[in-house]
Amino acid sequence: MATDQRVEQAWDTPSLEEIPVITKAHVAGLESTDDDAAWVLAGMHHIVITTVGRKSGAPHKVALPFWRDPDGLRVVVASFAGAPQHPSWYLNLGDRTANPEILCRVQHGSFWSVPEILEGDEYTRIWGLLNADRAWYDNYQAKTERTIPLVRFPETRPAP
Repeated sequence: MATDQRVEQAWDTPSLEEIPVITKAHVAGLESTDDDAAWVLAGMHHIVITTVGRKSGAPHKVALPFWRDPDGLRVVVASFAGAPQHPSWYLNLGDRTANPEILCRVQHGSFWSVPEILEGDEYTRIWGLLNADRAWYDNYQAKTERTIPLVRFPETRPAP
């Protein structure tokens, strides 16, 4: 896919305490409109994913910026701003045997996806390409000992 996805970081990274508050407000905004002002922030398009809490069993929604891989598929970074632990939404993807699909909302539509957690050579390839466009993820990786996951969200089937 030949689109320019390069974004220079022109903002301060929110604190770990601020991220859930900002995300909750962002999800509410995205659910109320399809306007670019909500869906394209800082030059990045967003996706809202609904996961099921691994402990609570309750649905949880999170808004995440995405980057398109060379095949045009959406990829999100489970960076949590370089925190030592994975973000909750990523941990909630862990056991999806009963419900392998995730509901995804994007600007102007929704779809179901069976997310792919990238590993090995594919992880290395996509990490390099993504960081050429969004260099701050390398900075986040330098802040933590965990390997920051990449998750691809292919459109498995349309959602109502």
